[in-house]
Amino acid sequence: MLSKTLHISTSPHINKGVSTDMIMKNVVYALIPVALFSVYAFGINALLVIITAVISAVMTEHLLCRWSNQESTVSDWSAIITGLLLGLTLPPIFPLWMTFLGGVMAIALGKFVFGGLGYNAFNPALVGRAILQAAFPVAITTWHPAFLEDRFVSISKSVLAFPFATPVVDGISGATPLSAFKFDHITTDSADLALGLISGSTGETCSWLIALGGIYLIYKKMMNWRIPVTILLTVFVLSGILYLVDSQIYPSPTFMLFSGGLMLGAVFMATDMVGSPITPLGIVIYGIFIGVLVVVIRIWGGLPEGVMYAILLGNALTPQIDSLIRPKVYGTKKAMS
Repeated sequence: MLSKTLHISTSPHINKGVSTDMIMKNVVYALIPVALFSVYAFGINALLVIITAVISAVMTEHLLCRWSNQESTVSDWSAIITGLLLGLTLPPIFPLWMTFLGGVMAIALGKFVFGGLGYNAFNPALVGRAILQAAFPVAITTWHPAFLEDRFVSISKSVLAFPFATPVVDGISGATPLSAFKFDHITTDSADLALGLISGSTGETCSWLIALGGIYLIYKKMMNWRIPVTILLTVFVLSGILYLVDSQIYPSPTFMLFSGGLMLGAVFMATDMVGSPITPLGIVIYGIFIGVLVVVIRIWGGLPEGVMYAILLGNALTPQIDSLIRPKVYGTKKAMS
């Protein structure tokens, strides 16, 4: 007599399930080193910005769920990721009231209005940042140097600015590497870019830690490696061609890879499972589209950075890609229409 019951069924055969909250937890784990480095580089200002973004995102999700008579979904960790990513994309001296507003908009307009987790058309954190950039263009492009001596004991007046008041920037401010190149044709050493020894958004400066987080998620099979690889390879190849054409006008491909928010966006935002295509060919098209847009906006656009807009436009294109690029059904000669 058999000691175990034998179940016979058709595929797919699922041996091990990975829950949504487990995936989200691992994304948070992958982002923790990036967040810790941002606090180390920018001090208490960065810590306050990140905490405020997370609190506002979690609070908004909980209140909206209660308001709509739904069970609170904050336990799935997705709101924490949204707040964490939003905080990491903001300047370290960004006013806290603006940060809080960004968290509210990210959840309310980037996620809740679409139906919640799994239905959002765009990456919620980038939706929140896009709204902040449109509403507060000066504050979101005001940067602070890293590794100041008093960063752990001093809080910027800008961070504690009263709501709807003009932020007062105390101390010195500096341009990001992309801004310096865009407007002054000043390049930054690639090693400084990779190690995070530069000015920039709170969590976008240390590229190698971001890459390690991506490798961790790929190892855990919780990220499609083709998306970041395609984006980064497209940026490297296209910017490399331009650099070979005229190195006096165009930046090097390593500068393009490690500067700005490209690494953070390619690894943690463009890989959003809802906002990215599902087919292998669709993923390649999606990655190339984002990579080309990043280079075009950075080189010829009016803004020094284009990662946010490139990913949001890629999210918008995803349904069309999935509709046009369909795998062939087994046993048929062509894809179903």
